This record gives sequence, C-alpha cells and structure tokens, in this order.
Amino acid sequence: MAVKLSLCMIVKNEEAVLKRCLSSVPFVDEIVVADTGSTDGTKEIAKEFTDAVYDYAWTDDFAAARNFSFSKATGDYLMWLDADDVIEGENLKLFAELKKLLARRRPDVAMCRYNVSFDEDGAPAFTYYRERIVKRGANMRWEGFVHECIPPRGDVLYSEAAVSHRKIAAGNPRRNLELYQKAIFRAPLSCAREKYYYGRELYYNRLYREAVCILEDALTDPALWRVDAAEACGVIAQCHIALLAYDKALAAAFKSFSFSVPRAETLCLIGKIFQLKKDFSAAVYWYEQALAAPPSALGFNRPEYADFVPAIELCVCHYNLGDYEKAAAYHKKAKDLRPHHPSVVANERYFS
Repeated sequence: MAVKLSLCMIVKNEEAVLKRCLSSVPFVDEIVVADTGSTDGTKEIAKEFTDAVYDYAWTDDFAAARNFSFSKATGDYLMWLDADDVIEGENLKLFAELKKLLARRRPDVAMCRYNVSFDEDGAPAFTYYRERIVKRGANMRWEGFVHECIPPRGDVLYSEAAVSHRKIAAGNPRRNLELYQKAIFRAPLSCAREKYYYGRELYYNRLYREAVCILEDALTDPALWRVDAAEACGVIAQCHIALLAYDKALAAAFKSFSFSVPRAETLCLIGKIFQLKKDFSAAVYWYEQALAAPPSALGFNRPEYADFVPAIELCVCHYNLGDYEKAAAYHKKAKDLRPHHPSVVANERYFS
C-alpha cells in the first residue's frame, strides 16, 4: 500500500527561494508551511502550492517551530526541508524510489544525504546524512532550539537520495550565536550537544578562546555523540591554529582518535599543523595517510580531504623539501581531480 508523504517547512521572508524549493518536490502528497513572521511575499508563494499555510509566533526555538509544522501534517511520513533547499537531477528519481521503499519496509526514520556546499565545478564538497523523513506514528520530535535535530531511533533506513542546500545570499552570521547567548542569559546550557554547537558558533565568529572552553567542557560529557566529540576536537585544533598555539592544536587533533578512527579531514589537519610549523617531512607523512584513509560515512563528509587537499598540499610540501619532481607529480594529481580550482590554476602557471 502506498504511503502519504507530507512535506513540513518553517519559513520567514523566503520569497526569493521558496518557489524553487516547492517546485522540486513533485513526489510529496501534502505540503505544510509554518510562517514565523514574513513581511514579504513568502506566504502568497506558499499558498500557490498548498492551503496548509499557518502563522506561528516565533519563540527563538527552531525545534518548537518544526514540531508545530509536524503537528499540522496528516501523512504517514513527514519530511522536512529548508526554503533554500532543492531536490535536483537524479535525486528526484531517488526520492520517488525512496517513497516506494517506505511503503514496503515501513522504517521509523529515513536518513538522506545533505549537500551543503559545492566546489567550483558544482560537485558536492561538504555532505552528511540527516534524518530527512520520519514516521508520523513513531512520535519523533525535534530537539534543540538551535541546530535542531530528531535523534534517530528504531528502524533507521539510509538512502543515497540527496537534498542540496542552495543559498543565494549570505545569512546573518551572528544569528545562531545571538540565540545561544539569549538562552544562556536565562540559564546555562546543560545539554552536551547544545554546548558543542555553541562552541562551533563561537569558532565561526572568531571567539577562539571562548570556543575552546565551551568545547572542552562538552567533551567531558559522556552524552556527547562520539562523532560530535571527534569533530569538537578538530574545531578546538582550528581555534589553537588561529591563536598560533600549534602544539595545543596537535594535541587536540590527536585526541580525536580516542573518539573515532582517523578520518581524512583530521589527518589533513595534522598535516597542516606540521606544515605551519615548517616541518614539511612530518606534514608529508600525514598527508599521505589522508590519501590512504578509508572513507567514512559518519558525521560531516568533506570528500576533498581524501584526495584533492592532500594532493595539492603534498605538492607544496615537496616543493619546500626541494623535490620538484614529486611536487610536479602531486600537482598533476590535483589538476586531474579539480582542474579549475584557483590554486591548481596558479600552480599550473608556475610549473609551466
């Protein structure tokens, strides 16, 4: 028996992208839109696609808004998108196939790929799995007033169907940080996951010392997901790099190995630190380890760190070691992978 799939969204002032988003989901059976205070034509655009458009009074809580949108849906399964998301290309077919699989298997959660940034040729450069579709009868609820999520449980299905996050303009870089600071004014953060994401926001806003303190506190909480703990170590290392504390950066990067197997991103990070310390021989070792690292499906996935980044950095390292033949060979490898990358173009002029 077929399932009814409801798309549930929260929006505010998204007239520039909402039509693009809603036009890309022909496989859904119902669209629910919760508007949190638009002053442009967002609601009028939404009403071109659905009658289920609701006003929701914003309370500085993304999870609460998403739970409200879920409460208005009537489908067997509930899917979410942001207004600047789009489903494109072969993923339209993959989502249609996923909908059929939902009817056969009836999982509690479907995890789908989320492509959130792209390289100069349009290929996904940063992707990870998100809980994209949940069973309405399984009582799944959003948690977290910022960086909200639905903790997956029960029968979890992984799909290669991908949503692409296609921003057309930069948002307010301090929005999430300000939401955290307003919450902290009322009460200290007690959830390990909230501390982790607050630390990341501090890092994004170049508050490096504050970020280190918050992230190190989060690491002491056994409730922090291990994949998030490993990422936290990497962010701490990046903070120490910004503060020119390279030995502390190395210690933080190596600490990530206690939470997960070495990932290509972390191996490149260690290589970068040795490169900054002008220890090019050590940097070469760690970049070579990144090239040999097995792929990982856990956490954030930045595929360029498994091939392109170590290749182009090995070119630099071997050049500094005086081995111009190896430098040229790694330049060729990087060029084969991403011929239009600005660094490759610059290096090509030099080697020519």
